[in-house]
Amino acid sequence: MYHAIFTGSPSTNELPMNIASWLHSTARTRPDAPAIFSGERLHADYATFARRSAAIAAGLHARHGIAAGDRVVVFLKNCPEYLELLYGIWWLGAVAVPANAKLHPAEIAYIAEDSGARLLVSDTGKLRSESELPANCTEIALGSPSWDALHASGGPEKPAETDAHDTAWIFYTSGTTGRPKGVMLTHRNLMMMSLCYAIDVDQVSHTHTILYPAPMSHGGGLYNFPYVRAGASHCVPVSRGFDAGEIAALSRHFGETAYFAAPTMVRRQIDEAQRSGYHGEGIRTVVYGGGPMYGPDIDEALAVFGPRFVQIYGQGESPMTISVLPRDVVADTSHPNWRKRRDSVGVAQACIELRIVDSEGNDLPPGRSGEILVRGDTVMRGYWRNEEATAKTIVDGWLHTGDIGHLDEDGFLTLTDRSKDVIISGGTNIYPREVEDVLISHPGVAEAAVIGLPDPEWGEIVVAVVAARGDAILHEDELEALCRSRIASFKKPRRYVFLDELPKNAYGKILKRELRAQLEQK
Repeated sequence: MYHAIFTGSPSTNELPMNIASWLHSTARTRPDAPAIFSGERLHADYATFARRSAAIAAGLHARHGIAAGDRVVVFLKNCPEYLELLYGIWWLGAVAVPANAKLHPAEIAYIAEDSGARLLVSDTGKLRSESELPANCTEIALGSPSWDALHASGGPEKPAETDAHDTAWIFYTSGTTGRPKGVMLTHRNLMMMSLCYAIDVDQVSHTHTILYPAPMSHGGGLYNFPYVRAGASHCVPVSRGFDAGEIAALSRHFGETAYFAAPTMVRRQIDEAQRSGYHGEGIRTVVYGGGPMYGPDIDEALAVFGPRFVQIYGQGESPMTISVLPRDVVADTSHPNWRKRRDSVGVAQACIELRIVDSEGNDLPPGRSGEILVRGDTVMRGYWRNEEATAKTIVDGWLHTGDIGHLDEDGFLTLTDRSKDVIISGGTNIYPREVEDVLISHPGVAEAAVIGLPDPEWGEIVVAVVAARGDAILHEDELEALCRSRIASFKKPRRYVFLDELPKNAYGKILKRELRAQLEQK
């Protein structure tokens, strides 16, 4: 149940818990503490941060009719205003729908349509001219007069009261079948995720600074909460993304910095260190995840930077919180099983229970691989307006991750396969079905399979294996143009392989594992 913006209170059987209350509390406790930086330039202290977010809440309500429970799509590259907008949405009791800034306009239009968003905030304000946004979804551009008007008047002193189980964040995660699904994360989910961070990942002080080189629409942005609660600083790089030299300079400037990094970013940081002689001065913690970290890379990272690394494993349905490999364990070489532990994704986080089950749901003993099941207060409320998918994914309170792994005798989880053939390139999930659907729409394509192949820079690259229909002659540039018109650039295949026919099993299913083996040999 949602409550109106400036009035109302929860009923006696509801627990009031708005994640924006953390900002409200910090702004009263540490009003002059530096809150948000653009590079080395101070953008806002905590009093200003809270005041602007409250004003945005009032502007969203007065100028765009946004009410508690309404959805607002945030389609922005990383910027200092990102945090102010997110907290403005929550201050109102509305729902933020952060979307990857690399997505294709058509993909954003789908998210806006599916979420029923009333408003979309973009960098350019030109999305409507590039795609078919829903008629009732208004678009405003960051820095435009419409954006400035959101701050025209003061806002409510306190955030709206919401129930702990109200949705705060909808994260759109693609699937291998059908359209992307909206993962509903509640205020309680976000708070419990943040408490897990403070217990298992890193203890945050008001003297620390979190950097945002990874997209704020994803895991990097989710980590803002414990830093807001602690009154720590937030720094958005001027590049609005990841630049190894810039991260080194900012870390030296602020000291005690932390950031989330995909394995490919860690590799680039190592390369920067070798080029410049930088050895991690100013970096407190690098949380890595979002894809497989190669053993030699983390070994080299430890040799260059020392014990600053923590690994986490999670997914959108239990954001950043399934397992953790603490920094001391990552760095340890004294334990008899240190190599296997370093190659694992660690142990269950504080608020999580883990099970490994077979295809019939029976628990498996240590060492046996099966599906990873998760239960805890970080598990999503469900998929937005998709009860069928929710019922298939959360069964008897257990989240079926679809990932395959095994536990050892000490509770360390090792991933052995990724379900649904998801490709992780540069720390970003790419789901083959989305790309295959585009390729198969070409009249000359009879069948297509999209797979990931190992790549030293990106972790994996997208490779399309295509068979022509009849006598049709396929050209790579045609398929490239087709993908460019339909999907985000980062999802496009880096390579095309043309075969007369794709390998299949007795049931007609394309054998992607066989394709991978053949192409890796070549």
